[in-house]
This record gives sequence, C-alpha cells and structure tokens, in this order.
Amino acid sequence: MKINEIFYSLQGEGKWAGCPNIFIRASGCNLRCSYCDTKYAYEDGKEMSINEILNKIKKYNCQYVCLTGGEPLLQEDILDLINSLLKKKYNVVVETNGSKSIKNLIKYKPLVISLDIKCPSSDMHKKIQFKNLNLLRKDDQIKFIIKNREDYIYAKNIFSKHNPVCDVYFQPVWGVNPKIIAEWIISDGLNVKLNLQLHKIIWGLKKRV
Repeated sequence: MKINEIFYSLQGEGKWAGCPNIFIRASGCNLRCSYCDTKYAYEDGKEMSINEILNKIKKYNCQYVCLTGGEPLLQEDILDLINSLLKKKYNVVVETNGSKSIKNLIKYKPLVISLDIKCPSSDMHKKIQFKNLNLLRKDDQIKFIIKNREDYIYAKNIFSKHNPVCDVYFQPVWGVNPKIIAEWIISDGLNVKLNLQLHKIIWGLKKRV
C-alpha cells in the first residue's frame, strides 16, 4: 500500500484528543476539499508492505494508531492492515472522508470509525454517502468541519435528522473563531461536542511530526 508518512505525536481531534498516537497516513484522496490541510498526501508516498509498516511502528512505545490520509479506504490492503494491527493489540481509529462505504469496517472491534461529513464550504458535500450514518456504532464518531453559518445549519439539520448513536463533533475550519460556533451550539442546545485541532494550537500549521 502507498504510505505518505508515519509519525508519532498527539492526537488533535475527536475522542482521543490529547493522547499520544502513531499516525499512518495513506497517500491519495478522491476529494479536493477547499480547506484541505494535507494536500501533500494527494500523490506523495512510497509503497510499503504491511510487515514493513508493523516493523516501523513497533519502535514507538504506544498502542494507539490512527489510520488517516488522504483517504485510507482507497488502499486495497487497508482491511488487511486493520486486521494485522488489531491482532497486535493496537487500538485503532480509521479517519475516512465520508465518500466511501464503511460497510466492510463495522465487523472490526474495537476499531473506531471516524467519519467526516463534508459541509457546503468544502465544495465536496455532494459526494458524501449518508447511508454510512446508519452503520455507525456507539464507539465510533462523526466530525463536521464548519466554516460559516451555512455549514453549521447544514450540520445541525443532518444531526437532527439522523440522530446518530455515536459522539458527534463540530470542528471549525482552522482560522475560524471557535467562539462563534460554540455560541451557536449553546444557543441551540445541541448534544454535540466542539472539537478544536489541538495539534495546531500547540505546534501551528507547519509542524507535521
């Protein structure tokens, strides 16, 4: 499979925010979000076998692994990698952009599926597979990336319509004042969590590892 980078850092988003994680970033993405902060993963990377990946990550004293991208579900061997990681007793989260079906992931436990739902400002919201929302389990999570009021209303309506069983995070596009979105959430009494990109708050935009 084609891997853009493997590194060890703090998870900045979602339920594992603040926890040390090993990040395995797959190359390639089928979306082109307007605010994408990982454009370097569109093409760059090298082919690695699952054994090469496992050998590389074992040097880190950490049992939490984040499979991210790009879009990891584009990789033909992604299920084999997930299975291998779980057999090694790693705790694994898969971050997916919402455009690919997750039906082949839900059999894996204790795998966490982190599903993005793109809002209008991404210019990619029409490519999302909403049937994925019905497949999510209690320990999974959903992230809405929000830039403006239109995005917020879009996310709020989807949340209200589908009433997902898992945690839901509203995350401002980097540079948007989180206070604004926080006040909207409080005003509407939504049962969602405000998510900030902790890694960017600590290290800024330039640090990748």
